Amino acid sequence: MIITQTPLRISFAGGLTDFADFYTREDGLVVSAAIDKYIFVIINERFDDRIYINYSKREAVDHPDEIEHDLIREALRLTGVTRGVEITTLTDIPSEGSGLGSSSSITVGLLNALYTYCGNPQPTEKLARDACKIEIERCGQPIGKQDQYIAAYGGLRGFTFTPGGVEVERLGLANGHTERLSDSLMLFFTNKTRKAETVLREQKANMTTKFALLKEIRSVAESTREALASGCVDRMGELLDRGWTWKYRMSGLVSNAEIDSMYRKARDAGATGGKVCGAGGGGFLLLFCPLPSQPLVREALSDYRELPFNLERDGTRVIFNMRR
Repeated sequence: MIITQTPLRISFAGGLTDFADFYTREDGLVVSAAIDKYIFVIINERFDDRIYINYSKREAVDHPDEIEHDLIREALRLTGVTRGVEITTLTDIPSEGSGLGSSSSITVGLLNALYTYCGNPQPTEKLARDACKIEIERCGQPIGKQDQYIAAYGGLRGFTFTPGGVEVERLGLANGHTERLSDSLMLFFTNKTRKAETVLREQKANMTTKFALLKEIRSVAESTREALASGCVDRMGELLDRGWTWKYRMSGLVSNAEIDSMYRKARDAGATGGKVCGAGGGGFLLLFCPLPSQPLVREALSDYRELPFNLERDGTRVIFNMRR
């Protein structure tokens, strides 16, 4: 039996510049962080030759080609596991439409578990690259590469995307600034999940005509990286708000009247900035809020469930390994 634990993530700035449509023309940049909410993947060897899959539904098949779950099917094909296993995925939050990168965390965690199950554990970079191959190339998802990389590497990171690959930078904050950053962040569930694919396909279609907006989004990511590197944590609210404003202009689907109302209430109560996580249209609202104002924000958003969290240092890892 193999069990992996893979973090979910919040993205601070630069989303959409991790799409090939952008970084094949100019380098992309995303600043993001892993959080202490996880996807767990359990792989157990079975006596019989069938493949059993447990997620929000249950599948029992004789061959990987028969599996309905795209990510699991392609991960089995890629790693060469074809029979005699049971795979179970567990998640700390709603697994679809949360905006916290759950699909990529599942893919990275599953690959980590399968390679370990085969007695062939792989380095972090390969787990991230293989996850991108599965989601973008094999499954044809209209997504970028940031989620796969932060799920694999963990921590607080800057990722530079180029035609030649991905450069990974750890953004270390000294003198307690990491704790201050973590303590100033809040997540509230918008009471809606959405299919990111719908929003992302529209944003992807707009990339050529709105390329100048994407350059502004990258500029915010550059400023965010600089602010964190210099310990200017208090600038994060302003930068989140600026990035959200540019992303809002990429597609009419990234927000709605209820999300706009949530954000206004939070700002009026003392949050200095924020954004909807992921593609938008639902999922979680991320806020930057000084500690003294947080009780007022909670009161203003009392109709919405808060998700308490901290930043997570580690990426995907095997937490149980009993190979027979």
